[in-house]
Amino acid sequence: MSDFDSVAPHLPEPFRILWREKVSSTNDELRTLAEQGAAEGLILIAEEQSAGRGRRGAQWFSPKGESLAFSIILRPSAEKYFWSRISLAAGLAVAEALEHFLPFAEIKWPNDVLCGGKKVAGILVEAGGNFVILGIGINVNTEDFPAELAATSLKCESGRHVERAEVLLEVIKRLTIQLGRIDQDFELVRAGIRERCALSGKQVAFTDAAGRREGSCVGIGAGGELLIASNGKLESIIQADEVRVI
Repeated sequence: MSDFDSVAPHLPEPFRILWREKVSSTNDELRTLAEQGAAEGLILIAEEQSAGRGRRGAQWFSPKGESLAFSIILRPSAEKYFWSRISLAAGLAVAEALEHFLPFAEIKWPNDVLCGGKKVAGILVEAGGNFVILGIGINVNTEDFPAELAATSLKCESGRHVERAEVLLEVIKRLTIQLGRIDQDFELVRAGIRERCALSGKQVAFTDAAGRREGSCVGIGAGGELLIASNGKLESIIQADEVRVI
């Protein structure tokens, strides 16, 4: 019996839980299952990941029993053109869910959720042929982080123990709404992100195909791109390595 059995009956369709004590990576394990035909909505939760990772292969700090690390199989009905918006929709869903436990959560484009300027959650989206694996890591009850990580947790910010199952349920409820908006109703997603954008109005540095660059973040564009003002020009950044405030 896992800590998540109590919320399993309350998950909206088609979501269902597969719990494991230890896996290499929830994203990798689910990719294999998706390639074998597993249906949309399967959530793989792991207490431990021996090779858990974030964007660009960075290792994800996820202490056993303290964090919430899970991945979901998605088979979006929207055209593939819109799949790049899944990370933003998921980021908004996670931020909204965490605001059930915290006063306010910020979104750091494209895939981090912050509280008080520190990372509390991260998102990793990996597409397959006809599916998407959505990986989410949330710092729930961790109190001690490596010195090099600018991270926090729900417990650190709220001052109380938080049930991981409650966090999962809140995230899935909001994912159901926001993932359905990646095509026709994306303006609603963008509005939610703009309200919580941690980069707007700040000088940032990032690396894209043109190399390392700097500029002022103006906000979020109509398609979810990052708007950067630099050298008198306004650019739309669709994809970049980690964006840092400078």
